[in-house]
Amino acid sequence: MNVGRHGSTRVGDACDLSPGGLFDLHGHVAVVTGGNGGIGLGMAAGLAGAHADVCIWGTNGDKTAQAVRDLDQLGDGAINGWDCDIGNEQAVTETMAKVVARFGHLDSCFANAGVSGPLRPLLDTSLKDFHTVTAIDLDGTFVTVREAARHMVAGSSGGSLVVTSSLSVLMGAGRNYAYAASKAAVVALVKACAIELARHNIRANAVLPGWTESDLTRHAFESPRFVDGVMPRMPVRRWGRPQDFAAIAVYLASPASAFHTGDSILLDGGYAAF
Repeated sequence: MNVGRHGSTRVGDACDLSPGGLFDLHGHVAVVTGGNGGIGLGMAAGLAGAHADVCIWGTNGDKTAQAVRDLDQLGDGAINGWDCDIGNEQAVTETMAKVVARFGHLDSCFANAGVSGPLRPLLDTSLKDFHTVTAIDLDGTFVTVREAARHMVAGSSGGSLVVTSSLSVLMGAGRNYAYAASKAAVVALVKACAIELARHNIRANAVLPGWTESDLTRHAFESPRFVDGVMPRMPVRRWGRPQDFAAIAVYLASPASAFHTGDSILLDGGYAAF
């Protein structure tokens, strides 16, 4: 099968896993922010295993270096670690430009990096507290998507924008107002991008993770009260794991998702359906 980086395919090709097949990402350049741990690392692992060139962004140099070493064992694409705080607009702009200068193009960007502020009742949440989270989870995501799209449009080859949102968009997140508001806002951002950028062969989708093992959820998962309240509502009877997000990353980066845009994809172990 002959498929370009964003080429068309024939009916029957959707299950082609051979070299050059629909899920083979040789020559594909992907950026994953927050790619040195948790869901981001799971996504990066999927992309690396499909032979993409993967650039993971983070702010912890030691953690990023270890992630690069681990990912380097999974495929034959180049694995690079980049120090970038997505809360710094100039840093995002410059780092995205460096990625494109290094590889010559950008095919997919997974805007995954995020934070969660201290849990406080609404009446005790200051605007400063609110903005501390939205500066990363909303503003930083916006700048990341904007700069990735800028290079995709300039490159004229299209691409895939993927934003990590949250189950909280559907279920609510009491005492975590800035996080929930940001994650809802980025879903609207994705839909707007899908509409505007389709003419450039750029698709945009959001992934909504449920309760998944990561640095952000560690404290909650260590609380017996939390576990006793949430786990009975998990049909699969386990927390999500970073590796559960590997396949969706490959799908959204690959030509297999060429007709899939403007969507919010829920991966929550059935929690919202209970």
